[in-house]
Amino acid sequence: MPGKEHSHSSIRHRKQTGKKSTTKAQANDQYEESADVDKLAVLLYIAVPLIISSFIGYFYYQDMMKNIVRKPSSSPPVITKARAEDMQRFWGTYRPGVYFGTKTRSANSPATGLMWLEQNLPQEPKIRHLCEQGDGLSKYGWLKHNGNDFGIQELYDGGMKITTEYIKRVGGVNGGDWSARITAVNVGQPTDKQVSLLYYFATDGSAEINPKITNHRHLKSLAGQDSELGAFHLTFQSSGTGLTHDHLISHTPGYEHIQTIVRYGLEMKHASHGEYVGLKGRFVPAQSPGPNMYVYQVTGLLPITIEVVYESDTFTDRPNSLQGSVLQTEIALRTQEFDKKFEKVFRLKEKGYSNEHIAFAQAAMSNMLGGVGFFFGSSKVQSVYNQEPIEYWEAGLFSAVPSRSFFPRGFLWDEGFHNLLIKEWDQELSMEIIGHWMDLINTEGWIPREQILGEEARAKVPEQFVVQRNENANPPTFFLPLETMVESLIEENSTNSREYLSSLFPRLKAWYKWFNTTQAGEIPSSYRWKGRNEKAVSEINPKTLTSGLDDYPRASHPTNEERHLDLRCWMALASKVMAKIALTLGQEAQDYQLTFDALSDNGLLNQLHWSEPHKRYADFGLHTDSTKLVRPPPPQHHQPGQPIPHRDLERVVTKEPKHKLITGYFGYVSLFPMLTQLLEPGSDQLGHILRQLKDENQLWTAYGLRSLSQSSPLYQRYNTEHDPPYWRGAIWININYLAVRSLFHYGYIVKGPHQELAASLHSELRDNIINNLLAEYRRTGYIWEQYDDKTGQGKGCHPFTGWSALVTLLMADKY
Repeated sequence: MPGKEHSHSSIRHRKQTGKKSTTKAQANDQYEESADVDKLAVLLYIAVPLIISSFIGYFYYQDMMKNIVRKPSSSPPVITKARAEDMQRFWGTYRPGVYFGTKTRSANSPATGLMWLEQNLPQEPKIRHLCEQGDGLSKYGWLKHNGNDFGIQELYDGGMKITTEYIKRVGGVNGGDWSARITAVNVGQPTDKQVSLLYYFATDGSAEINPKITNHRHLKSLAGQDSELGAFHLTFQSSGTGLTHDHLISHTPGYEHIQTIVRYGLEMKHASHGEYVGLKGRFVPAQSPGPNMYVYQVTGLLPITIEVVYESDTFTDRPNSLQGSVLQTEIALRTQEFDKKFEKVFRLKEKGYSNEHIAFAQAAMSNMLGGVGFFFGSSKVQSVYNQEPIEYWEAGLFSAVPSRSFFPRGFLWDEGFHNLLIKEWDQELSMEIIGHWMDLINTEGWIPREQILGEEARAKVPEQFVVQRNENANPPTFFLPLETMVESLIEENSTNSREYLSSLFPRLKAWYKWFNTTQAGEIPSSYRWKGRNEKAVSEINPKTLTSGLDDYPRASHPTNEERHLDLRCWMALASKVMAKIALTLGQEAQDYQLTFDALSDNGLLNQLHWSEPHKRYADFGLHTDSTKLVRPPPPQHHQPGQPIPHRDLERVVTKEPKHKLITGYFGYVSLFPMLTQLLEPGSDQLGHILRQLKDENQLWTAYGLRSLSQSSPLYQRYNTEHDPPYWRGAIWININYLAVRSLFHYGYIVKGPHQELAASLHSELRDNIINNLLAEYRRTGYIWEQYDDKTGQGKGCHPFTGWSALVTLLMADKY
């Protein structure tokens, strides 16, 4: 065959010459291989940079996402530099976590504070300083406080009453003067026990301080110089019989260590009246940068009075010094002004309330105002892109607190309720507080729900609660005070009010958008609280901390399909207020109005959340009531006779869950369409709710509305082996306030077939709450976090003059 011969000939030729010969096909193959190499080179030339840039882009993106959680919003701040440095509010009693103390609204503020201890005890004396429930004070709190420059407080410790009085006078360019008078007297049986009052002044080390000490032990005054305070003087004066004076000059690495430093600075001393525990004078560790805390101590039999007088050297035209008789006259004048304004705002005397009722209402409001603090630092935050928590940016927060003893820090959803009361007393103060909170919003539109700023605040918080996660929300309750505040600002129609709303609105838009993108449900117009742990094996019903209602029962098995009724109602309120602000500012309001129209549509609401057989609103989710906590069996390797290791109870599901409305739990969540006034006044649903509301087997008690019906499967049940019920039956004043408010709306504001019933329930519920809170205040000396639904007795932490102080608004019929 020709081809074959040609092939053999070619082979022979290669053998003879010893050279390779190439066929046409092989040449083509080599050409194609060469072309492939060229193509590959071109592809690599293009692809490698793309791959490298992709890798770089990926890591850049990852790095960006790691840091986005702590990137501030680009919107101009609400609290401008001028407002932040307003000398009218520069100094204040901004340390709610101590029994009495002052500081400035500055990142580098000095701190002052009161301590006391009882002498002649068989054991080491206990220093009173931080507000601690364990101290066992029978009563303490502000009787009068105007939120700015005046306050009177009483503290009862055993047979001793300590009164703290505070006056501020603005002048000069560094905040002016303030004076504090502390008086300790016997209120029980006469005693020969001695008492020591201590007052300290501490700085971050940046101020130059020159103490004046006489007789080696008596600290008379401090002369200081600071970049923010300028030049100033602080003087100490005391009065009493047979007093002994001591002092301490020392160093503290942080304000959270002050009490410990003072304890180390005490030693046994001798005086004409016997042995006592006194400060040792100078106690500055060699390795420290130098003294930055100065403590004044006076010891003697009661009564004892000390006056602490701070004066700014830039206040050159002061008429007189705030001490002695001048201080007494000024306190009397401020007291009269406070009482006069309180009656003008709340009209309780006009309504026929007794002096006891009025004093109680004043104390409730004053404790909230006296609990306003200034905090500086950064939150610990985390997103899904962070393996470990990172620091938010450093910032200041001006905020009230729920409880001086247990929660002396800012809580997002609490603060909305707080400002319902604060704005009635001082709208400018409320505007500042809301502005500070909105300035904490990040570029995503998220605000950390719990503000633990600075080491002093972190020292009081268990580690597991410190980190804030950016997928977690909290009810947007600032829309409650903003709803009526906006109306007031519109009426005012001033440049200041428009500037405030204009600076606030971009941040509110970002916050609102964040809710609608991160907390939206699977179907339109539904919402769900993120952050529920479906793997929480020790919880009989996984908590919903983000809702603020913690252990209130939800679907037993958290899924993406959940629909949470309360969050839907909060977003309806937010949409209504956003539309109102947008219209006021002449901005686009249609989207907000359309969202409000959809969320307030009773037909759609009923379709998603109303159970006709049960005549109630409810959450929707994957749920079964057939759950219980049981002890796991011993480990398989356990040997007979050996001790069995402790095993926490774990949840067991005895019946498979189904997707359905969670109708077995009737409580606060079920009321939210009424609480937020979304129900049409003529709706059958409103009538059913009002009739169920009065049922004593459900929510009604003689002390207020319980949080969960007695017929609910988890009523007063522990959620874990160790967690007692929290929102499972107890009476909470914030939700009761919303209930009274909505009953007033349906009973007196809008007309409908249920008007008479709503009005009747309003009066009875309102009176039940007021009477019980006053009775418990009289019995225990405190306003409480929650109240027992069987006895009305105060429960939880105390004093709790956050939202429980809304009783003042109930008495005044201010809704």
